[in-house]
Amino acid sequence: MAIPIDYPTLRVIWWALMGVLLIGFALTDGFDLGTAALLPFVARNDAERRMVINTIGPTWEGNQVWFILGGGAIFAAWPFVYAVSFSGFYLAMFAVLASLILRPVGFKYRSKRPSKAWRAAWDWALFVGGFTPALVFGVAVGNVLQGAPFRLDSDLRSTYEGTFFGLFTPFTLVCGLLSVAMLVAHGAAWLTIKAEKGLVRDRARGLGQIAALVVIALFGVGGLFVAFGPLGYALVGAVDPAGPSNPVRSLARPEPGAWLANFHAHPWMWAAPALGFGGAALAFVGIRAGREAAAFGGSSLAALGVISTVGLAMFPFILPSSVDAHSSLTVWNASSSHLTLFVMLLVTAVFLPIVLVYTAWVFRVLWGRSTVAALTSNPDLY
Repeated sequence: MAIPIDYPTLRVIWWALMGVLLIGFALTDGFDLGTAALLPFVARNDAERRMVINTIGPTWEGNQVWFILGGGAIFAAWPFVYAVSFSGFYLAMFAVLASLILRPVGFKYRSKRPSKAWRAAWDWALFVGGFTPALVFGVAVGNVLQGAPFRLDSDLRSTYEGTFFGLFTPFTLVCGLLSVAMLVAHGAAWLTIKAEKGLVRDRARGLGQIAALVVIALFGVGGLFVAFGPLGYALVGAVDPAGPSNPVRSLARPEPGAWLANFHAHPWMWAAPALGFGGAALAFVGIRAGREAAAFGGSSLAALGVISTVGLAMFPFILPSSVDAHSSLTVWNASSSHLTLFVMLLVTAVFLPIVLVYTAWVFRVLWGRSTVAALTSNPDLY
């Protein structure tokens, strides 16, 4: 079968699509996570908390599909990455899944009993379901940037040599807290749009401004770690972008500062970190001024810029190894076959637009502010 797109191009396309799915998850389910993390702090009584829950109640299940799509894409397009990361980071992934399981249970069971203790417990469960994934995802990205402690033997069997608590270093905690601040700012911007005018919205605006400033500060601190710390990997020797996927043939080495090499070689890439800083600044100004579209647009641009910065800095690395650089997984050595990537691209070209159109339609149909008054008149609300 003659495939009209060459293998290197398909690999780059799927690398970019993986980034699109991660950004899609951050932009959609990200404000769900941020809103849930804000729940105990912006709402002080039962009616206010129900109103906050109902700002994300109609759409959170659909938004979570982006997370499932991302996992499926990694499994199908980058099987080595899936095998190493999901086994090595097993406990972290379990913490994320356990936290995400609390969300649907919390939504469904919170109002089943009138007990204040019962409802308060589920409110904090929803907080955990928003805060924990945001933190762990950021910590995971930090570990990817500094390299994961795994090695591959000649039979491509992966051995993970790290521990759960070893995932938490000063740099990865900065990344984790940056992720939390980014999604909290996004959630606060969402509440300015969806919550009725009043105390809840005012509290969300106050916390959102703080979160936006924290994003700017932590993104800058992370940049200093990357620029002056021991982070970075580089390929050495000849690399065949069209070669077979075989990670044990990787030629790589640790090289501090190498994560900035792509930006120096391609100055247009500096637009990504500029977007991260600029988006967070726009979110701050928009939230402070009560400009809802600017606030939400800024928080969305900040997420786009931060995630794009990581991807562009690491290319072509996907998951470097901190204990055996030659086991590092890259765009060129860890993908599925040429035919598999092409068939998947055809399927994606058909179904991704459908998902996007349907998602836009759902948001349009369910648009409008969540109000306390609606809680007594609409039996379908949480």
